Amino acid sequence: MRSIVRLVPIAVLLLGLSPLEAQKEKREPLTEAQIEQIREAGIDPAERVALYTKFLDEHAEVIKGLTNRAKSPARSNRLDGELQDFTALMDELGDHLDVYSERKADIRKPLGPLAESAQRWLRILRALAGEPGFDLARKEAIESVDDLADEASRLLREQTNYFNEHKDEKGQERAEPK
Repeated sequence: MRSIVRLVPIAVLLLGLSPLEAQKEKREPLTEAQIEQIREAGIDPAERVALYTKFLDEHAEVIKGLTNRAKSPARSNRLDGELQDFTALMDELGDHLDVYSERKADIRKPLGPLAESAQRWLRILRALAGEPGFDLARKEAIESVDDLADEASRLLREQTNYFNEHKDEKGQERAEPK
């Protein structure tokens, strides 16, 4: 009975530390400088999409650079983190595209480069051979790129049709109530 009484405070202490460990591992896919650039873009949807595309390009280049390095646990861990950041950033961009689409914001200009970049990102990810340390993150990244490429292409078609019919709304940041 005494041993159980002694273990209870230890168990409570360990359970209390678990959330702290999870908080430490929260990754941020953007640097402070990148976050500041997005803030500076403000409510300009086209500029924000262009910035996200640029930052995703940078992540893709890091992943590409790690592809040909010698296999090691450190490389595998780094690739896993980079792939998770890449996927999180794509999901964040996808959320923004949904909002801009609902607002009827004119984002046609950055959608073309985004769709082209997505095809390049797919080639980089598919060239990366899966390994146990990051295979799940790689598969999720490929799925996210596929979804983002489809969304960008669909939005470009929809926006082209919409703004051909509503020429007075071209170049706007969002639809204004009429």
